[in-house]
Amino acid sequence: MSKRSWLFGTIAASAWHVAALLLAIGTLVPGTSFAQELSDEWKFGAFLYGYLPQIKGSTTFPAGITANISVSPNQLISNLKFTFMGSLAAQKGHWGLFTDVLYVDVGGSKSGARDLRIGDITIPAGITADADLGIKSTLWTLGGSYRVVASPETTFDVLAGARLLDLKENLGWQFNADIGPFVGPGRQGSSEVSANKWDAIIGVKGRFAFGDNHEWFMPYYLDVGTGQTQLTWQAIAGLGYAFSWGDVIALWRYIDYHFKSTDAFGSLSLNGPAIGVAFHW
Repeated sequence: MSKRSWLFGTIAASAWHVAALLLAIGTLVPGTSFAQELSDEWKFGAFLYGYLPQIKGSTTFPAGITANISVSPNQLISNLKFTFMGSLAAQKGHWGLFTDVLYVDVGGSKSGARDLRIGDITIPAGITADADLGIKSTLWTLGGSYRVVASPETTFDVLAGARLLDLKENLGWQFNADIGPFVGPGRQGSSEVSANKWDAIIGVKGRFAFGDNHEWFMPYYLDVGTGQTQLTWQAIAGLGYAFSWGDVIALWRYIDYHFKSTDAFGSLSLNGPAIGVAFHW
């Protein structure tokens, strides 16, 4: 097993791992901000955002190499290949629907690495490794909600739904000399690990509005769930300003996963700021 914070660290692209990574997030996955009061007609909202989190996690590849991941926002940006982030929401009376999708494709490499272990063996002096890591990740949340409180100043919803984490990581390596089981042609190779995990979630969401015309508001969202992972939870809070055409929202978003002991993935967290624009009609 090999430890490599270094890999993900230089790699900057990790990303979700339900990275995510790149520029902003909104009232959620909860959806965009609707008028506070109830309506008998369907109201819709769309939210486009960017999310720039700090990503941390750990993965054990079939080849026996363990990667400890720590990726900063600036590393994410420099190694990004493709990303999409957005959400849709609908509300009629007390009932609502919402969905949020975050997709990230990132990759990076590291040359001359020595911060690596295979089992209990530390790389001997004079031996280094070149490695590259690619990550494709999708985080999809969908659910329904019931509005318990609806006033010009406050909304409070309870929600239930599901979240999918689809993740694929590919690690390639090449040692400059034989070490342990990696000898001859085996000094170079690649290994891939993937996961497709569904979890049921429950939670709450809403917002507090203030200002002369309630143009300022503070959105919040919290969910917790389990299923094919041991535990997942997500928390969002921020500040927004409502215009006639929509909202501009800045938030802080935290997503956390704890996987089961039989999984190749150990843990995953995304923690950072987001900003986006919401449109409603």
